[in-house]
Amino acid sequence: MTRRAYVHRISATAPDDVSGIEAAIRDGRVDPAGIVAIFGKTEGNGCVNDFARGFATQSLGLMLQRYMSADAAHAVCLVMSGGTEGGMAPHWTVFERRETNETATGPALAIGRTRTPMLPFAALGRGAEVDMVAEGVRAAMSDAGIENPADVHFVQIKCPLLTLQRIGEAEAKGDTVATRDTLKSMGLSRAASALGVAVALGEIFRDTITDDKIAADYSLWSGRASCSSGIELLDHEIVVLGSSPEWVGPLVVDHAVMSDGIDVEPVRAALRRLGFAADGQLGPAERSRLVALLSKAEASHDGKLRGHRHTMLDDSDISSTRHARAFVCGALAGLVGHAEIYVSGGAEHQGPDGGGPVAVIAERSA
Repeated sequence: MTRRAYVHRISATAPDDVSGIEAAIRDGRVDPAGIVAIFGKTEGNGCVNDFARGFATQSLGLMLQRYMSADAAHAVCLVMSGGTEGGMAPHWTVFERRETNETATGPALAIGRTRTPMLPFAALGRGAEVDMVAEGVRAAMSDAGIENPADVHFVQIKCPLLTLQRIGEAEAKGDTVATRDTLKSMGLSRAASALGVAVALGEIFRDTITDDKIAADYSLWSGRASCSSGIELLDHEIVVLGSSPEWVGPLVVDHAVMSDGIDVEPVRAALRRLGFAADGQLGPAERSRLVALLSKAEASHDGKLRGHRHTMLDDSDISSTRHARAFVCGALAGLVGHAEIYVSGGAEHQGPDGGGPVAVIAERSA
């Protein structure tokens, strides 16, 4: 038996609106038994207290339990990314795989997933988290049947963060934490997770990473890591998207790395590699082949964008991650012709400083 991947992009009217997914299940477009992951873009601030992510996770989990056992529902990776600033459209991306008797005719999209053990609070943002994630990425690659790291195009991770309660629990046991700043803990967790991806994919040697370089030395980065931290979990949910000749179906995947928030040309090049003309903004015919666009966004730490000053890091009212999400979504929307795009803010070690990785999933060209 071979495996076939299905990806469904479904609009949402609110963090608890699972009606579109259930309609797809009723219509037979989605087989709930095959769902391995759901990525969500939910409205919210995307910060420590963004409980819209937890609300969405709970709503999806309850919905899944109407179609599968509680254990099977728990195994589904629910990666919720808060913040749909600007014109970004709230939506779900449902990843499904099924066994089939079809004969493989060439590389197709392959999907693997895993969940790590619970991360000790004292390990967050440190080498122990790097190692845990690296091991998890290798497990997700094995789940997808991908042996060569070069065949991995995107690794999506949902990682934990610190709250004052969690910090207190660690300190009560005599442990120290990497930071007592809960907002900073989000960046540290994303950073360590991204470096774990880089180690697993052979982009960085593990012995070059020390605790003091995590969320500090931005010359170290992965071109395929996308990490989002949240209050709604204590482990890591890891989804690997790659290409395999052992999988079948019309879906293909490629990736690009933006060097800054307006660097759309590498994304255009990835589209062309997947058979799009991509001459200007995608027209309706080409747009219908684009199944999903996944991206990271980051405000560069030097406060400049191509030599000009930006104020994303100077705004004391709105987190820079919120500015960056809206900015990058707008740039990519201008390229692909819609804003139902998964843009996750905070790209520490995920692409070069100020830039970020992008994944393109599309139907194979005729």
